[in-house]
Amino acid sequence: MRRRENLRDPGLRWRMYTVMLGLVLVYLFFVTVMLQLGVPIVFVAVLAGVMLGSQYYFSDTLVLRSMHAKVKGPTEAPKLHGMVDTLIALAEMTKPKIAVADMDVPNAFATGRNAKNAVVCVTTGLMSRLNDDELYGVLAHELSHIKNNDVTVMTIASFFATLAAMLMNVLMWMSLFGGLGHRGRGGGGGAFIIAYIVSMLVYFVATLLILALSRYREFGADYGGAMLSGKPSSLASALMKITGSIAKIPTKDLRTLETANAFCIASALRGENLAGLMASHPPVGKRVERLQQLSKEMERR
Repeated sequence: MRRRENLRDPGLRWRMYTVMLGLVLVYLFFVTVMLQLGVPIVFVAVLAGVMLGSQYYFSDTLVLRSMHAKVKGPTEAPKLHGMVDTLIALAEMTKPKIAVADMDVPNAFATGRNAKNAVVCVTTGLMSRLNDDELYGVLAHELSHIKNNDVTVMTIASFFATLAAMLMNVLMWMSLFGGLGHRGRGGGGGAFIIAYIVSMLVYFVATLLILALSRYREFGADYGGAMLSGKPSSLASALMKITGSIAKIPTKDLRTLETANAFCIASALRGENLAGLMASHPPVGKRVERLQQLSKEMERR
């Protein structure tokens, strides 16, 4: 069985590195200002680290539980295991656990802090709507997320945005008890106002950058999944079927995927494709266009 090469798009990789560099610069500015103002940022950072660390180590269990998904063995889901076995051999990676969520919403996601603890989950609604080639392409997309360590990258990227959000709450409570006192170089009241404004600004800018990174990583997983499966057009077809079906699913049913939306192959939130900078997933039209172009390039090789 021939190993698939070039599972990462070099252009997308550089764009992701640019976004991550932007995050580093924003965070350095944030930490410098907070330390200058005498804000107890170390204490808040420890709290943020504990919270994100818990999410990181238990993300697979928490997400599966929220969707009532069950891990399935080879005898319970032979088709899924057979496809995944083929794909992991091509990608030369550790096999993740396979889970199925019994819901009509068509979607799939991958989670877990590393390859040894990863889980790929698909819904029964997805399996009932896709043909085998499309399902194979979706599984390749999710395995690409695992191989690229996307859960780890997004958790690290989110750390200071979470810290800024927590710090805003801490500053709000501190304002009720005298602000920063006279520890800050700008004086108690002035230091408090500056710290609060900087926290809000950093949270907003960091959130925009994290969402941009999330969209790039979806494009990256599309590319990696298409190269791994060798069927970009099937993945494009699957995306169109998924989003077309989601538009017809009642909103109350879509809410079951809210906690896992960032992990899903396609957004289950109404109107996110129109949200632009605030969307966690790229517009499906752009994803399909890229995959169709990749299909043409592969045919010419």
